[in-house]
Amino acid sequence: MNVFITGGNRGLGLGFVRHYLAQGCEVWACFRTDAGELNDISSDHLHRIHWDIGSDAGPDGKLPDHINLLINNAGIYGPGKDGQDLDRVSSETMQQVFNVDCIGPLRVVQHLAGRMAKGGTIANMSSKMGSIADNSSGGAYAYRAAKAALVIVSKSMAVDLSAAGVHVITLHPGWVQTDMTHHTGLIDVATSVAGMTGVIAQARDYEPGAFIAYDGQIVPY
Repeated sequence: MNVFITGGNRGLGLGFVRHYLAQGCEVWACFRTDAGELNDISSDHLHRIHWDIGSDAGPDGKLPDHINLLINNAGIYGPGKDGQDLDRVSSETMQQVFNVDCIGPLRVVQHLAGRMAKGGTIANMSSKMGSIADNSSGGAYAYRAAKAALVIVSKSMAVDLSAAGVHVITLHPGWVQTDMTHHTGLIDVATSVAGMTGVIAQARDYEPGAFIAYDGQIVPY
């Protein structure tokens, strides 16, 4: 199986890389500037790709002829909580986060849709912070908005790619101990990745475009 992962050099992305390599898959792992711990992995099944999904420029590296699983994992949070409150969030911050977290996955799918195998799966990484129904604390304007927008973009992808036999879902990884959360999450990367890969394996049990948490529960949107 050919697996393509954006943001594969750390955190959840690196967890996905290690999981699918352990399954014997061919893995294409993307990084923006620094391959990081990808350089520590010695495997003939790992293919490193330089790709800044926040840019309209395409990937730098040889792509697979076909892709069975695409995980759109790359993303940013933007300024810390105080920098995204009502009084401080700037238009620049809104645009920067939206560009990477929403437009970025769209760019990736536009570039790779023609390589998706019939019966393939695309998993777009959102967050429960993009859920309107779950928002009881406010703030985080840029991150919430971008992740919410990704859910509807993902749903449109699910509709548009269904004729090609490609199934699209949206994932919530949980509150995970990564650099983005300053390692303050409730679960570790291994737990999140184990849950999400289980969901991905059963992706066609869910409606196209479904928003699903790492534990298999539907996220209210």
